[in-house]
Amino acid sequence: MTLRSMTGFAREAGDTGPYRWAWEIKTVNGRGLDLRLRLPPGHEALGEMARQLIGKALGRGTCHASLSLARAEQTPVARINTALLNGLIDSLRGITLPAGIASATLDGLLSVRGVVEIIDDADDEALLARLAADVEAGLSRALEALVAARTAEGEALAAVLSAQIDRIAELAAAAEACPARQPEAIKARLAAQVAALLDSDRRLDETRLYQEAVLIAAKADIREELDRIKSHVESVRALLAEGGVIGRRLDFLAQELSREANTLCAKAGDASLTAIGLDLKTVVEQFREQVQNVE
Repeated sequence: MTLRSMTGFAREAGDTGPYRWAWEIKTVNGRGLDLRLRLPPGHEALGEMARQLIGKALGRGTCHASLSLARAEQTPVARINTALLNGLIDSLRGITLPAGIASATLDGLLSVRGVVEIIDDADDEALLARLAADVEAGLSRALEALVAARTAEGEALAAVLSAQIDRIAELAAAAEACPARQPEAIKARLAAQVAALLDSDRRLDETRLYQEAVLIAAKADIREELDRIKSHVESVRALLAEGGVIGRRLDFLAQELSREANTLCAKAGDASLTAIGLDLKTVVEQFREQVQNVE
């Protein structure tokens, strides 16, 4: 399964009868799936459909989805209710009009409510059903384009993350091979420190100094940090090979790598090892920033 980014944009537009509609979907980074949907007034019923489609297509990120809808101006169609008109005419034939009262004319009968009906396509249920179907299909196509864009960016992002995790592994190996962390080098530094203390004050207890030196040597050992970094690197590589919605797990591992890098720098008692630790912290921070984009 491929890696996907959380950022992307897609637009899909179409025509249905007198209607012109368009979907716009924009996604950015987010801790979970946060959907912000905007629909035109009177079409709120499309909301549930949109939420279901977006929820199936996206696993994580803040999603802004909006539907714009415009209706073209059309000349209404007039229809005469002939049954009602004929009924009125038949009724009038049986009425004897008083003197001075003119008989009903056609324009008068047509003005009776219900005789002339104005047909508006917007009130056509078949048209509205077709509009809803077209809008749903348009959203599906927009989501396909969005997922494709996020996947393409995710592939580029995977290459960056792989290079960064390789660099982290290289720096960890350099720290492990650094001459400054070899037992002989640590012993020489501690011996020099102890000798300087003894020369400055002969009242210091040599046994106590030896015990302190042992504690300092134990604290200076970065073996555990290097082992954990190696383990985290292997976990990251496994996740990158797995793909899918792995952003949160990668973020956790990035935090753990940052913690180990900080500890390594704190324990480093030599300038060369400190330099490696600082480079490691820089790459880990870059890795962590990139991980924020992973779905």
